[in-house]
Amino acid sequence: MLPPLAKGTILRDRYIISDVVGKGGMGSVYRADDARLPGRQCAIKEVQIDPSVPSEAVAQQQAQFLQEASILAQLDHPNLPKVSDFFNHDGREYLVMDYVPGKDLREILDEVGDELLEEEVILDWAMQILDALSYLHENDPPVLHRDIKPSNIKLTPDNRIKLVDFGLAKLLITDDMRTITIIQGRGTELYTPLEQYGGETDHTDIRSDLFAFGATLYTLLIGAPPPSAKERFLRPHLLQPPRDLNKNVSRAVSDAVLWALEMHPDRRPTDSHVLRGALLGEISPAQLDQQDLEPEWIGALRENRFTLTAVVLLFIVAIILTIT
Repeated sequence: MLPPLAKGTILRDRYIISDVVGKGGMGSVYRADDARLPGRQCAIKEVQIDPSVPSEAVAQQQAQFLQEASILAQLDHPNLPKVSDFFNHDGREYLVMDYVPGKDLREILDEVGDELLEEEVILDWAMQILDALSYLHENDPPVLHRDIKPSNIKLTPDNRIKLVDFGLAKLLITDDMRTITIIQGRGTELYTPLEQYGGETDHTDIRSDLFAFGATLYTLLIGAPPPSAKERFLRPHLLQPPRDLNKNVSRAVSDAVLWALEMHPDRRPTDSHVLRGALLGEISPAQLDQQDLEPEWIGALRENRFTLTAVVLLFIVAIILTIT
């Protein structure tokens, strides 16, 4: 991988690199000053394309990056940073978005140390994150974040949550429900569902983001992340309910978090609206789970119980009349 750009580097005759704010396996994230709009700071996400791959694959990756960038540039939501530009420079792809001031939730957890955050505060953050996820997932085509975790969620000075770092975003193509990975990545282990470990597969969907969101809430509620999906695959009973570790967590919130952290996607909430209802105590995961697990014939019997009861009674009467 090429080294990060030096301070003072000018990109696109406009963006002046001031410092490196993050590094990853595929590039860096920079803070930069916008020379055309004095006083404006922006964050620039860098993606390096592997030069060792065949030229056809490089062209495909570049086309995929442009596809993702053009979609992200159309997004506009108060809990998401606004993407304003994207371009190629010296073999590197760049995504320019608003620089979000403030601390990320990982930094806030580190600051409070052994103290636990109040559930009311966490729920306020959670509702804002769910607003952003609803917006992303209901986009056409839906956008998956794929790397939700405390360090990718920032709290601005005016107490607004921003879901940042689209470095692992995916577009969900709805015609055949397949996904195209635009920028490669597998998320962060402690917050990644099992279905995402396969790398570039067709098995991730919006419920994968809900798993990562649930793991993030778990971390905020008890001050430590849950066991990873890989650990739980080997030891299914390893995950403890948040309420068992923090008595100040309400049962509704604890149950909702466990629901989001179900290993199989089919057992998780279907979307962010359902998960919101569970967190607020408006929906019972246990009741929904029971309805989903019961055989179809049991549900049919329940729906037609009055008719079936009448039939049984008539049958009994007929037998009695025959005997007499």
